[in-house]
Amino acid sequence: MSDPPAPLRIALADDQALVRAGLKSLLEGVGGVTVVVEAADGAALLDALAAAPVDVVLSDIRMPGLGGPDAVRALRARGDRTPVILLTTFDEGELLLEAVDAGAQGFLLKDAAPEDLIEAIGTVARGESLLQPVATDPVRARYAYREQAAPKTHFTEREVSILRLLAGGYSNKEIARSLFLAEGTVKNYVSDILDKLGTRDRTRAVLKAITLRVI
Repeated sequence: MSDPPAPLRIALADDQALVRAGLKSLLEGVGGVTVVVEAADGAALLDALAAAPVDVVLSDIRMPGLGGPDAVRALRARGDRTPVILLTTFDEGELLLEAVDAGAQGFLLKDAAPEDLIEAIGTVARGESLLQPVATDPVRARYAYREQAAPKTHFTEREVSILRLLAGGYSNKEIARSLFLAEGTVKNYVSDILDKLGTRDRTRAVLKAITLRVI
């Protein structure tokens, strides 16, 4: 009998000690993760990660001094590709854009259920992205494609369904299970969707699909 997988090592950054304690308790109560780094701001997070590498970083998007997005930029600048999920209290599209532009792999509201947060951690740990649905008007305004007012080809209902699941951070395997398709079939659909949207990046594809009102 094989040993169970080791818990994912998590870094948790939030300027409110009670929030950090609550998140740590919730996460470790659900299981599958262990919080090994805690920080009250982005600068402390960067220092801690230099000494204690982790599998996933959870950071508040707004903190005094160095906030979440700037901390992500600093990590990427020094070559650290550790997946980062930025957490926010507010459902605002501009914050989603800020998270994506900084190089974060995930964006999630703080009121997410513990099970959803654990699932999000697993998603980004696998190298995938997660974008919790947010207000889309700022996204459309920011990514207003002047030369392309509509997709160059129409999307089928199946492709739209898959795009919506991509926006929720679903993997190809999870999409296949949700839509009762073979995983290889979903992979082909995703490739076609990326081609239609003119991008190889799933996150940018979702943002562009929002802009063009495909989803």
